[in-house]
Amino acid sequence: MPTYEYQCENGHTFEEFQSIVAAPLDCCPICGGHAHRLISGGTGLIFKGSGFYLTDYGRSGGGGSSAAKNKAEKAEKSLADSASAPAAPAPAPKTETPAPATKADKKEKP
Repeated sequence: MPTYEYQCENGHTFEEFQSIVAAPLDCCPICGGHAHRLISGGTGLIFKGSGFYLTDYGRSGGGGSSAAKNKAEKAEKSLADSASAPAAPAPAPKTETPAPATKADKKEKP
């Protein structure tokens, strides 16, 4: 049930916890003067649960929070950098070099 804010002719303001279908109050509980319901901006409606995401709450400048936006931008930049960067050169094939000749090898030759 919402809380409604009222103001009377004499300037008193008060809040009343009422059902949505309840009729608005006519008189001020402080002075008994005529009261009218004030229009308020209300609060944002936020859905919580596994089926709702922070990025679902749109804004005029984009969507999601700045932290989520920064994370997405970093991921996008990283992906773009890896796609545009040339592939790393393949390592050179290993070749076996012969072992240096020893004194025993030299003696065997006639």
